Amino acid sequence: MNRELIVRSTPDAVDFALLKDGKLIELHKEEDNNNFSVGDIFLAKIRKPVTGLNAAFVNVGYEKDAFLHYHDLGPQLSSMLKFIKKVRTGKLKDFSLKDFPFEKDIDKNGSITDAIKANQSLLVQIVKEPISTKGPRISSELSIAGRYLVMVPFSDRVSVSQKIASKEEKDRLIRLVKSIKPKGFGVIIRTVAEGKKVAELDKDLQNLLAKWIAMCKKLPRAPHPSKVLVELNRASSILRDVFNDTFTGIHVDDETLYNQIKDYVHEIAPEKESIVKQYTGSVPIFEKFGIERQIKTSFGKTASMSKGAYLVIEHTEALHVIDVNSGNRSNKAKNQEDTALEVNLLAASEIARQLRLRDMGGIIVIDFIDMTKGDHRRKLFDHLRDEMKDDRAKHKILPPSKFGLVQITRQRVRPEMNIKTSEENPNVTGAEIEAPIVIIDKIQADLERILKANPKNNGIVLNTHPFIAAYLTQGFPSIRFKWFNTHKKWIKIQPRDAYTYLEYHFKDKEGKTL
Repeated sequence: MNRELIVRSTPDAVDFALLKDGKLIELHKEEDNNNFSVGDIFLAKIRKPVTGLNAAFVNVGYEKDAFLHYHDLGPQLSSMLKFIKKVRTGKLKDFSLKDFPFEKDIDKNGSITDAIKANQSLLVQIVKEPISTKGPRISSELSIAGRYLVMVPFSDRVSVSQKIASKEEKDRLIRLVKSIKPKGFGVIIRTVAEGKKVAELDKDLQNLLAKWIAMCKKLPRAPHPSKVLVELNRASSILRDVFNDTFTGIHVDDETLYNQIKDYVHEIAPEKESIVKQYTGSVPIFEKFGIERQIKTSFGKTASMSKGAYLVIEHTEALHVIDVNSGNRSNKAKNQEDTALEVNLLAASEIARQLRLRDMGGIIVIDFIDMTKGDHRRKLFDHLRDEMKDDRAKHKILPPSKFGLVQITRQRVRPEMNIKTSEENPNVTGAEIEAPIVIIDKIQADLERILKANPKNNGIVLNTHPFIAAYLTQGFPSIRFKWFNTHKKWIKIQPRDAYTYLEYHFKDKEGKTL
């Protein structure tokens, strides 16, 4: 399995595309004006606690106040408030917490008005970026993420990722971390720490401690509100979270970004530094790696899969609905139940990819093709869970209902990636059509369907718009020539001036529509 990160720089944003065996699985955009990224820590001021919501509105400098629920305060709130007050007044110069006396944990079922007051200073962390009309969601239970470890101030707890299966390895990591953990800080051991030596873990922990101390040094002079700890830039944070031994290439089209990423990779995995390459080709980098085409075919209301099947993805304010369709398939070798299972398994893989690609969150309801056999429904459920294993967003999947519906909840911390794939219709002023690049995939899928239904079918004619006809026949090897190599059939292509831009029909030699 090959993984590649493709980084494209534009004047106002940086785009990151994560490829798995050449297929686009994640797409991120970092805009210059994004001042509220997940992981950023702010020194903020409580605007007002609201008893009815058991929450407070907090001024973090966004146009709308951030929302802080009581359950997001963290049990060590009293210790943090005391620490901030002493640091701000200059009474505390040692930020290591080793001699800092902790206060009693707050009541987990308490009231917001008993915990915090208006105009209090508080350190808060962005856990959900501003989405739609809502301000950022924040927490005062801070965590500073590293490559292998996450450090939690005002805690002594050590926990380990549930994705590490071996009990012996979990025990080993907990034992190592307890031996190096500074007093006053809790530690969460990440999945990528599996198999790592104590020296690597200690280096990561010391880097996190240095970040904490540098942040605390800003507090005495910091105004309200102000950002006191900046999460890594998006390139470094993506690498920190997804980088592993399977990465075979990181391609960057900007020299400054290239140097930044190369330095970061040198720091976290020196042996992999050589896979970072600066792209200097004349073809745009996303086009070179086939990303533009995948974006055009993957976003929008309809997402095509192989063998003619497709998904219809609908969005509402409250949830997402995905409908699985088998398309114009002909599968005489199998019965209807087996065909349904085959399409559903194919759809499950594509849905797992779509959720990551679009960063869809909230409630997702999937209408799979009905299956009567219980073992088929179990197989689908297990396959969907396996496909979503690599999804870094927290999620929960419910087994298929009697109606074939599967419900998923998926954490959403950033606005959903929404890309417009329709383009201006050259035939109708003011109207739009789906991206023309998609039409080639549709024509190819229909051709495969026709040939599968009747492999001996000769004399197939494709009638299509002159622009599309020219695209299919020009160049060497042309798309039509590639079809000939694959199917051993020569497809006659006839331009039709009367057709709209994306209209096409397959016909046999008698002129009947196939």
